[in-house]
Amino acid sequence: MGQFLPLKVKMVDGTIMNVACLADVDIALNGKWRNTADFRYLEAARLLEAAKKGDCKPSVAFAAFTLAARQQGLVQPARPSEALGMFDKVAFSIKLS
Repeated sequence: MGQFLPLKVKMVDGTIMNVACLADVDIALNGKWRNTADFRYLEAARLLEAAKKGDCKPSVAFAAFTLAARQQGLVQPARPSEALGMFDKVAFSIKLS
């Protein structure tokens, strides 16, 4: 299981991957992006390297990656989990009671 909630990313070449840890971020940053010269992309790459060295919190590096991927339109919408659907049904039945 990943360190973070998974983020579904579709690279420019059509490759789809779930990013849930810094190792995944490293792989994703080496994939096909729309603009690798963009400030947010470069900042995500810099913060990833800092997190690897222990100079940055992993959560900060992951957040920077998320921001860069969203800015370039790579983040795909996530489906609600089956467990969340079951929870909604139970909550709705309690609400009706």
